[in-house]
Amino acid sequence: QGQEKLSCNPKKENGTHVVLCELGNPMKAGAQITVDLELSVSGLEDMGEDITFHLQLRSKNSPSSSNASVTVTVPVEAEAEMELRGNSLPATTVLPTSWHWVEGSRRLEDHGIKVEHVYELHNKGPGTVSGITLSLAVPHLLGDHVLLYLLELGTEGGMNCSHHPALNPAQV
Repeated sequence: QGQEKLSCNPKKENGTHVVLCELGNPMKAGAQITVDLELSVSGLEDMGEDITFHLQLRSKNSPSSSNASVTVTVPVEAEAEMELRGNSLPATTVLPTSWHWVEGSRRLEDHGIKVEHVYELHNKGPGTVSGITLSLAVPHLLGDHVLLYLLELGTEGGMNCSHHPALNPAQV
């Protein structure tokens, strides 16, 4: 009858986190109650695919060997929304009609106009992420002709990169 908030107290017992909730004192014989528990658990990144809860009813009044116990296994599902943002600096580039590529040159200006592409990968949460792979395909050839001369690739924020074999082939 009606709904009441339970008084629950978290504590550690034998290295295990325990939450004790008082359901009623005294409770009449044959009473039936329904309890909905909402638990907030953090730090599940390394828990694997599921987490197990052991639920048990205990009576303070009369010790009983039939203290009802049940195990509930809940799957752990990580949720994170990733967002990729990109910019080119300058945003627009026009190659002059008088410009010609100088084969074998080691001067940067003989390979075209410098354009920097910056990409940012953002985790919008709510969970943390690890082991993310971002594959970026850049068209550097048009047939047998160089379309974009890929000069360098850099990262920030503890990321690892594998470089494309066409990166700075003339060692400019």
